[in-house]
Amino acid sequence: MRSRLLAVTFEAQDPARSAQFWAALLGREVIEDAVGVLLPGDDTQLGLCFVPGRAGQLGANRMHLHLTSADLDEQQRTVAMALKLGGRHLDVGQRPEDGHVVLADPAGYVFCVIEPGNAYLAGCGFLGELTCEGTREVGLFWSKALGWPLVWDQDEETAIQSPGGGTKVAWAGPPVAPKKEPNQQRFELISAAGDQQAAVDELISLGASRLEIGTDSAVMMADPDGNEFCVRGTDHSPAGSSILRV
Repeated sequence: MRSRLLAVTFEAQDPARSAQFWAALLGREVIEDAVGVLLPGDDTQLGLCFVPGRAGQLGANRMHLHLTSADLDEQQRTVAMALKLGGRHLDVGQRPEDGHVVLADPAGYVFCVIEPGNAYLAGCGFLGELTCEGTREVGLFWSKALGWPLVWDQDEETAIQSPGGGTKVAWAGPPVAPKKEPNQQRFELISAAGDQQAAVDELISLGASRLEIGTDSAVMMADPDGNEFCVRGTDHSPAGSSILRV
C-alpha cells in the first residue's frame, strides 16, 4: 500500500487540552508537529491528533472511541480518571442494563468505556476500537486503502484491523445519516514511500475522490461515503518537534 494511517484527527476549540486529556487517559506523550497536537500510535494502537476547529457549521460526530477493561475495577478506574481529567457522563439513550459507560471528552466527543468480557475486543489493547458511521462499501475501501485485513463482515457491518492486531476500525452499516456538512473528524494518512501523488492516485483508483480544498503539503480527499480525509507527504515527521509534558 502507498498510504498508512498516521492518526484520526479531531477538531477542537482547545487542541492542547484535548490532547492532554487523552494523553493522560491513554498513558502517551503529546507531540506538537506540523499536523497538529499528536498522540502517536504504533503498529497496534491508533494515533490521535487534535487541531483547531474550522469556522462555520460542521457535521455531527461520525466516529467515537471504545476503551476496553480487563475487569470491573479497571472500568471504574478508567471512568473515574476520565471524569477527573475533565470528561463527563453522557446520555445517548443507553439502557440501565448496558454494561458500557458513555462519556464525553473536554471537546464534547463521545467515547465509551466497555465492560470486561467483550469477546469482540479481546486482545485489541486499551484503545480497542474506533467505530464509525458508514456503509459496507466504505469499510471495504479502507481495507484495501490501508492493506488492513477485514476482520468482521456481517449484516452490512464491517471492521478492519492492522496486520499487527490492536485497535479495530469499524463501520456500523445502514442506516447512515445523510452528510451535509464537513466532518469534525477525519483520517490522517501519510504516503508510505514519500510519493504523495502516487498515494493519491492509488486512493482514487480504489474509489476515493480528490477535493478542491487542501494545502501544498496536504491533499484533502473523500472516501466513497463522502467523508473527508487527508493525505500528506512524509516531511511532517515529528522528529525535532516539541513534546508537551502532561
